[in-house]
Amino acid sequence: MTSGHLRIVVCGAGPAADILQLIEAAQEQSWTTTVVATTSALDFIDTATITELTGNPVRSTYQTPDVSGRRTMPPVDALIIAPATYNTVNKLASGITDTYPLTSTAELIGRKIPTVVVPFVNAALAGRTPYQRSIADLRAEGVCVISGPDDDWTPHPPGTGTDRRALFPWRKAFQLATQVSPADTGRR
Repeated sequence: MTSGHLRIVVCGAGPAADILQLIEAAQEQSWTTTVVATTSALDFIDTATITELTGNPVRSTYQTPDVSGRRTMPPVDALIIAPATYNTVNKLASGITDTYPLTSTAELIGRKIPTVVVPFVNAALAGRTPYQRSIADLRAEGVCVISGPDDDWTPHPPGTGTDRRALFPWRKAFQLATQVSPADTGRR
């Protein structure tokens, strides 16, 4: 696996508090990272620690280019959305880009950047037709969605999210997102 740059989009769900596990997994393989957080995720994460560890500020809103006219985010070689909430999965699949995290994610998927989504939803929500359709639509677009018995990651029964948090598949998400190296895809 060649090193590159990983964009992590984190949503407001229990495992978000453990996002450092994904950052550390990437750094162990010499990957750099940036974190984009939904507004709800900001209540779960330690932005100061993430900024210190990654060397990049956590973004959650649109920002203008710096004085040189360049964007402040490095080129992206792989993208992970984790934990992805019911809301984010459905909006992303529907093309709704009403926030910076959704807009930047939609663009990267459109650029064919290797993308992994790891939902953290309960079985009642996952059983709904809109959600099932969203998962199918994302997969049809080439997005790897870690969800289902074949992935060893299934929606949890309502009220058991706290128990499932420790099992969140951070390393599996990184492995899947980086199976296609930047040398193979070209930096975008």
